[in-house]
Amino acid sequence: MEDHNIHVIARIHSDFPSKFGIPRQSGLVEELTAMIVFEPEYRNADALRGIEEFSHIWLIWSFSEAERSEWSPTVRPPRLGGNKRMGVFATRSPFRPNAIGLSSVILKSVEHHPQYGTVLIVAGADLLDGTPIYDIKPYLTTTDCHPEASKGFTATNTNYTIPVEIPEAMGKRMPKDKLSALRAVLAQDPRPAYHNDDTRIYGFPFAGFEVSFYVKDNILTVTNIQKATSKK
Repeated sequence: MEDHNIHVIARIHSDFPSKFGIPRQSGLVEELTAMIVFEPEYRNADALRGIEEFSHIWLIWSFSEAERSEWSPTVRPPRLGGNKRMGVFATRSPFRPNAIGLSSVILKSVEHHPQYGTVLIVAGADLLDGTPIYDIKPYLTTTDCHPEASKGFTATNTNYTIPVEIPEAMGKRMPKDKLSALRAVLAQDPRPAYHNDDTRIYGFPFAGFEVSFYVKDNILTVTNIQKATSKK
């Protein structure tokens, strides 16, 4: 087996310090914004010259929390209920021979940060906070967009969303832009597809807050939003 060197050029700063709650694909929640910060050796504005002319970019990154020493030729996609196996190369599972992810995101702006130099502000990312990024490429409508493409076994799960109820008093605890993003995240139903216990309370950290919810009668209801306690 050949080994090839690959370098981390940047890391993303997102609102997700843990995996639970992250959208299953990029572009599903455009309300989510994140910042791409380049590693010191790649912190050169010339490397980004012209990127502002593109509306979307590709991120090639590492499933850094899913690396394994062994791989399986089949996996169980969550949207198929978690009990049906498909070939790993027919899915976007993070458990792959090489733990590499690919995401198409909106390029909102190219900005100068006083600490990090030139950074990219993106929307619609599905990456964990701190995720290593290996490469960035422009998205090209002439070659990267295929409206006629078949959707395979994912066709039955297209545009799935769930109604979300957030009590007004709880919603006021969070900035409006983060609340809007949270509502869109919850509408994707973060639960594993095979979970159907309407008495179970789920929770995850988001944008510096702890969020709890349950799902009953196909309605997701938030039970608490509070500031996350800092860990020492």
